[in-house]
Amino acid sequence: MGRVRTKTVKKSSRQVIEKYYSKMTLDFHTNKKILQEVAIIPSKRLRNKIAGFSTHLMKRIQKGAVRGISLKLQEEERERRMDFVPEESAIKIHEIKVDKETIDMLAALGMSDFPGIVEVEPQPMVPTQGFGRGGGARSATNTTNPLSLSTKLRLSTKFSPSPLLPPPLETTQTPEAETQEKTRKVDNEAPKTDFCQKGKIFIGNLPNWIKKNELSELFRQFGPIQNVILINGHNETERNAGFGFIIFDGTTAEKSAMKAEEFDGMEFHGRVLTVKLDDGRRLKAKAEERRNWVDGQDGVDYRSKWHEEREGSTKAFRKVLDTQPENWQAVVGAFERIKKPARRDFGLMVGYYARRGDMHRARQTFESMRARGIYPSSHVYTSLIHAYAVGRDMEEALSCVRKMKEEGVEMSLVTYSIVVGGFAKIGNAELGPYLRTLCRSHHLWKKPLARVEWILGGYAYRISQSCNMNRAEALVREMEEEGIDAPIDIYHTMMDGYTMIGNEEKCLIVFKRLKECGLAPSVISYGCLINMYTKTGKVSKALEVSKMMESAGIKHNLKTYSMLINGFLKLKDWTNAFTVFEDVIKDGLKPDAVLYNNIIKAYCGMGNMDCAINMVKEMQKERHRPTSRTFMPIIHGFARAGEVRRALEIFDMMRRSGCIPTVHTFNALVLGLVEKRQMEKAVEILDEMALAGVSPDEHTYTTIMHGYAALGDTGKAFEYFTKFRNEGLELDVFTYEALLKACCKSGRMQSALAVTREMSAQNIPRNTFVYNILIDGWARRGDVWEAADLMQQMKQEGVQRDIHTYTSFINACCKAGDMPRATKTIQEMEALGVKPNVKTYTTLIHGWACASLPEKALRCFEEMKLAGLKPDKAVYHCLMTSLLSRATVAEAYICSGILSICREMIESEFTVDMGTAVYWSKCLRKIEGTGGELTEALQKTFPPDWNAHYSPEANYESDIDDEPSNGGDNNMFLAGLHPHDEPSNQVEISSSSSSHRSCMSMDINSIGRTEVAFIGFDGAVHIASSH
Repeated sequence: MGRVRTKTVKKSSRQVIEKYYSKMTLDFHTNKKILQEVAIIPSKRLRNKIAGFSTHLMKRIQKGAVRGISLKLQEEERERRMDFVPEESAIKIHEIKVDKETIDMLAALGMSDFPGIVEVEPQPMVPTQGFGRGGGARSATNTTNPLSLSTKLRLSTKFSPSPLLPPPLETTQTPEAETQEKTRKVDNEAPKTDFCQKGKIFIGNLPNWIKKNELSELFRQFGPIQNVILINGHNETERNAGFGFIIFDGTTAEKSAMKAEEFDGMEFHGRVLTVKLDDGRRLKAKAEERRNWVDGQDGVDYRSKWHEEREGSTKAFRKVLDTQPENWQAVVGAFERIKKPARRDFGLMVGYYARRGDMHRARQTFESMRARGIYPSSHVYTSLIHAYAVGRDMEEALSCVRKMKEEGVEMSLVTYSIVVGGFAKIGNAELGPYLRTLCRSHHLWKKPLARVEWILGGYAYRISQSCNMNRAEALVREMEEEGIDAPIDIYHTMMDGYTMIGNEEKCLIVFKRLKECGLAPSVISYGCLINMYTKTGKVSKALEVSKMMESAGIKHNLKTYSMLINGFLKLKDWTNAFTVFEDVIKDGLKPDAVLYNNIIKAYCGMGNMDCAINMVKEMQKERHRPTSRTFMPIIHGFARAGEVRRALEIFDMMRRSGCIPTVHTFNALVLGLVEKRQMEKAVEILDEMALAGVSPDEHTYTTIMHGYAALGDTGKAFEYFTKFRNEGLELDVFTYEALLKACCKSGRMQSALAVTREMSAQNIPRNTFVYNILIDGWARRGDVWEAADLMQQMKQEGVQRDIHTYTSFINACCKAGDMPRATKTIQEMEALGVKPNVKTYTTLIHGWACASLPEKALRCFEEMKLAGLKPDKAVYHCLMTSLLSRATVAEAYICSGILSICREMIESEFTVDMGTAVYWSKCLRKIEGTGGELTEALQKTFPPDWNAHYSPEANYESDIDDEPSNGGDNNMFLAGLHPHDEPSNQVEISSSSSSHRSCMSMDINSIGRTEVAFIGFDGAVHIASSH
């Protein structure tokens, strides 16, 4: 097919010629560059069509009239084309000079009486040098007589044939003639362009503070001024750079400039001014740039202003992309400021959205590039596939792969790796072999083996991160069958996967296999073992691995040191954590942000908040930017200590450091206030979050619900549960645990059962913590049958029963007085491999004490010591109170037991509080009256100020009335605790990985001043309680 020119092409070409005729040439490529500068054309194809047709019209204008182009423009072109314009017309009406030959011709025609004809003598013609286009050639060949009528009449050749011209002579130029011709050409060249701007002068050595009006007043004496130009300074834009220009106005502008130049060297504000005429440097540079751009030179790319602006916008976009990737608004704004993005710019933007996981915007940018006529490359396709892989939409990723094949775009190694990794991330093990077969069937499998190992290693890493270790093991076996030796990185990946699932045995097997294959363990290999042991709480074994690594000549790095510090932090061993940190400094390693955060957490754990703040300042000095994770333990520490004002000061410090408070930061503050039972201030934090534009999450509401549950305020707990559900947050088992805790704390077991039915309706399974809360609730009421039913349900549903479950059930048995069942439960625990702890024995001792069997309590106490458990203060209080209550029977073993327990308490340096001392002294008064061996031994455990606050001569007639009942609920003194004591029993509130909940320990007994709880809602032991 021939070329098809649309109406748009023709109309555009004519408009370009009309407006820019002086710039247009007969060269297609030059016209194409001109179009790029003066017009905005959507595509290169349309631009080339317009440039081609414009060149065609320019050539036609040279030959003759062209339709659609203004006649004035064409007439001007023909006048420029003419070689010579005569001063008078070639045909005169009054007189016509002709030669004799012409008169004879007219006479033969009968026109001899033609008026105005004058005969003249012919003159010899001398060839003249022409000017312009071909003028000289025509003048040299035109040797006819100008007086002949044949030169003036177009039809004269029909009446008289033109004379034959002699053949042209071959001319040979001599060197002298060539030199003369070159000289003549140089003389005929156009004069050089004067770039100097008339009426413009340069002024130098100006004061930096001078203003335009002052300079204008000085030079106004030489003539009217059109404009004053002062060049601003580079650093201070308010001051000038010390020079400028003045442009005079009017017809006398040139004379005014020359007159002003005469005052060169004049003094102005203490400065000697430099005044010169404009040398045309600026206009000459522009003309030179324009000529270079039009003509072009090899190796030099002369860009137009539009191209320079576009290149500047592109560089700014890439700089923002490198320096501020987290500020997506700045990145998008920089990309939108590029007037015409190239393929590379689109590719960078698609890759940016891919890293953010925003596959929809990545696709939108990709389609925008296609709409502009830019064909995507392999890099752009790979970035789009990466976006879908991050977004876990592998169906669309495969459609992009098919599109690449259809368009003939070659898939790279990175493309295959991203696709394989995407399938591994979603746990799709069935498509893994298909993709490896795809690799094997293409050229990629023929590449170096290390690259194939890299792809399969990435696949193994994705599988291990998804905890699908069976599939990872199968992949390693398949690699061995294919003849590919697994590199050490895959072994590290396998060890990391087993660490994540907590399989210590398999991790050690992989480490042993690594050494059997002849691979030398590296710091990463030992780091995997250290990480496994620290995560499982076996820090001693982690230290053994550390010594093994050092004996092998491998030094620690920051990551291995961080793992050890994390292990000690989990054990709350602050001293050893600081010791490891000192080793980091001794090894000459500079701590990173992660290590600083761990040390700040250690300081906060030991309560040294000032050192934690100093460590933040030290971190900033080392040019490490603190994050919200840095300030969270400090805020939580101050809130837990009740110093809300200082916690808010840390909030302000965090904002000044450039950290934006997140919901996790506010959660740390709420958690600390809840632990101190300051619920009103904790609720006020919700208002602070609303002002900061931060919405509470699941953990925020759950923490507040746990706080009200610890207070037994069921109404408030249900109120925030309603808010939780109305805001559309996801309900989980931890939320219902808070409600169950509130119900059981207040004794509303029917409401607790309703909550469990709601959990079943929401398909939320009951775990061990939920059953522990319910069993503890029934234990508070002494309903051993309901507690036994829950134990049976746990067995049927396969829910594991832990030490807290058995301790709660033993508490229920003791409350009901069913001690044989409690003893049988102890035996069942030991048969299942669950060893009783101190709180379990404390509960059992309290049960025997309530049953008025102190000898059984003493036997249980001896069993506890034989099991290697160290008695705590609560055990001694409970046992001593039981023995004193039965000492009046005068059994010998009771007195010996009291003396033995007194000696142990004195050796352990246990001192009771004043209330316990008062009660024990009343019991001793009944036993020994005025005093004796028991009184003397027991008083050594009393407070030092016992004699100052208590008078022995006091009246004890009301002792019997004040003695608490062993079987009652108000067994505070039975446990040996005073209402002002704060027991150390903890309630563990576990964390949800989905909502980033942190684990918190909550003291549930510091609020109820009339009760002592040794079994918390999650299984902590309670001795006695009052409702």
